[in-house]
Amino acid sequence: MAVMNTGCGGSGPAAEHSSRFLPLILVLFMGSGCAALIYQIVWFQVLQLVIGSSAVSLAVLLGTFMGGMCAGSLLLAKYVSQVRRPLGVYAWLEGLIGVCGAALIVLMPLVSRLYTAVDGGGQASVALRAVVCVLLLLPPTVLMGATLPAMSRYVQNTPRGLSWLGFFYGGNIVGGVVGCVTAGFYLLRKFDLSTAALVAVAINLIVAALAFALWKRAPYAASSPGARAEKPNDVAPSRWMPMQAWRVYVAIALSGLTALGAEVVWTRLLSLMFGATTYAFSIILGVFLTGLGIGSVVGSWVAREAKRPLVMLGWAQCMLAFAIAWGAFMIARELPWWPLNEQLAPSPWLVFQVDLARALFAVFPGAVLWGASFSLALAAASEGANA
Repeated sequence: MAVMNTGCGGSGPAAEHSSRFLPLILVLFMGSGCAALIYQIVWFQVLQLVIGSSAVSLAVLLGTFMGGMCAGSLLLAKYVSQVRRPLGVYAWLEGLIGVCGAALIVLMPLVSRLYTAVDGGGQASVALRAVVCVLLLLPPTVLMGATLPAMSRYVQNTPRGLSWLGFFYGGNIVGGVVGCVTAGFYLLRKFDLSTAALVAVAINLIVAALAFALWKRAPYAASSPGARAEKPNDVAPSRWMPMQAWRVYVAIALSGLTALGAEVVWTRLLSLMFGATTYAFSIILGVFLTGLGIGSVVGSWVAREAKRPLVMLGWAQCMLAFAIAWGAFMIARELPWWPLNEQLAPSPWLVFQVDLARALFAVFPGAVLWGASFSLALAAASEGANA
């Protein structure tokens, strides 16, 4: 049983012709990641105004992002036929994300005003606000989560072919870092939240238009149900997933759980150290995403030729245990005692550089290993599915 039916399996002229478009698709994914992180920075600021500046708003944002993206990847496989061209599906998804982003510019301030007018306060109030914000953010995050699985149908279902998904993931994160820094240090400093969100909407629409332009040009041969029974003695594929694939999915799920938990905790603790500002959040998130992107690219290169990617995934997880402990030690025992009086700094940019160095020391090693784990898990799952 294949983990992902990409519809572009095999080799030969068709596969070589389709591979020419992969760098262009990588550029589209970079634009998509840029828009997504601009949304994330903007929505975090809005959630702070609606819910309050606390760990609750951060948990709501990250939980909704990850949960919505997970739901999107599952729903796409269930409801979108593999016969449809992946680039066309991706273009529609990007266009709809832009529509949702534009709608939220209007809806989220209205929700805030409604609460101000009728809400009585208290813990129940915060919970209700969080639930409503989750419902508002779910549609665009579900669409974001469906983009990578949509394009996974365009690559070959082998460890070497699936390594392109690691490059897509890494490119998406590179774009996310650009969007994070741009939103935190330029858009929100020069303009308001609505303008920053409109920039992300424009990027989504541009990506959608470019994807539509590639729609007809990029070849795609969807696999048919009868394609598997080419030989009389072929055995029907099992409905049950191989044990190795299950091990990979459980391992990467637990790895994702620790990644999201560490991101919430580290962001909260470092924000108390740096100051609860947009700049601090952008620095921490940018460092985390940069580590994920570098790790994903490195993991993709390694996975292309790895003979036992599952073993390498296990080693990455073992190293993560030490990286998480290292981050906890740095935040608790080392970083608070760095000699810097922010009030005496001649320029805020010097403070930002020191904050960047602190975040790199604490967050970067674990983020690199989490990024590499994603690419290695893809290769390991493919190896187990094809075994």
